[in-house]
This record gives sequence, structure tokens and C-alpha cells, in this order.
Amino acid sequence: MRKKRFTVQTVAQCGLLTAMMLVLGFIESLLPVAAGVPGIKLGLSNGVLLFALYMMDAPTAFVLMLLKVLLSGLLFGGVSAMMYAMAGGVLSMIGMILLKKLRFNLLTVSMIGAVLHNLGQVLLAMIILETDRLIYYMAVLLLVGLACGAVTGIAARATIQHMKKLKR
Repeated sequence: MRKKRFTVQTVAQCGLLTAMMLVLGFIESLLPVAAGVPGIKLGLSNGVLLFALYMMDAPTAFVLMLLKVLLSGLLFGGVSAMMYAMAGGVLSMIGMILLKKLRFNLLTVSMIGAVLHNLGQVLLAMIILETDRLIYYMAVLLLVGLACGAVTGIAARATIQHMKKLKR
């Protein structure tokens, strides 16, 4: 017998996780992480996606990323921000899903996911602006992505460990 994919509990969990990502994204927009340096954010909502990837499944995490991009774009950012977030989000999620399947640890998955998110955004900007000069900015975003991805990964790992204890 085939298990139902969308139970009431799953839909409720997805609603809560989506709301958490939107709130974290809004809070993050208020924090001056690196004033004057465009594109640098902590990536707090990525912790929620990691939680979904490890505690639920990859398709659910991917749908949550899509919901976050669309809703936060509509609420806070606009079409341009939505395009960049989508480029980064899709590349990041694909990379994180593959790395998880290859059994990389959560911290590594988070760090590479952050770097891939930055890479997706820079590649889209290079296409839109028709310049390859932005590749130099990737060096800065690489280091920042690794650091912020580590922080997000540590937080997600702690949350997942705590949730697993609660399930027992």
C-alpha cells in the first residue's frame, strides 16, 4: 500500500516552516551584517531548509524553498529580488540534495549550499548585466558563504539533534 504524501500533519509542518523562513528572512533584512557590501546575508532561513531536508525529504525541502522565494519576493523584495533568490535557491538546493545523498555531513552541506546560493546569484547577475567582471566578487562571497553556511549549519544541526531527542 502506498503512503499518502500530503498528510494534514505534513501540510501543517510545511506551513509552520514557511512562516519561520519568512520571519527569519524579514529579521535578517533588518540586520546590517556587512554594511556597504551588497549581497551578504546570514542565510538564516537556510537553516529551516536544512531541517526540512534532513527531517522530512528532498522534494518537501525544494517546495519550501520555492514558497520562501515566491512569498518573500512578493512581500518584501519584488520581481528582481525574486529572480536572484530563485537562481541561488535552485542551485543551492540541488547541490545540498546531491551532497546529502552522497552522505556529506550537514555542516559541509550547509557551507556548500551557501556558496552555491551566492554562485547562482552572481551567475544570473553576470547574464543580466552582460559582464564577467562580477566573478571577482565571488572570492568575497565564497569566504562569506563558507562562514555564514557554517553558522547556519551548526544551528540546524543543533535543532535537528534536539528534535530527534524529542521524538524518542
